[in-house]
Amino acid sequence: MPEISRFFGIIIRMYFDDHPPPHFHAIYGKHEVEIGINPIHVLRGGLPRRAESMVIEWAALHQPELMRNWHQLHNDQPAEKIEPLE
Repeated sequence: MPEISRFFGIIIRMYFDDHPPPHFHAIYGKHEVEIGINPIHVLRGGLPRRAESMVIEWAALHQPELMRNWHQLHNDQPAEKIEPLE
């Protein structure tokens, strides 16, 4: 599962050939959440409130890159790194 970004202890990953809808995984300590890309929303799981808010903010800033990575991974192409939240 490629890591596409990392910020404030949060790891953002996408799986090759993961199930629809387009989404990514955010891991923070022992917590994990799946976030839909379009629209941006929680699909499953959760993070502590502050961490989850940062992930949602980051996703909103990088929605086009997230969709591009989703399509690349589903076409057997490598994912590209996305700038972290600062």
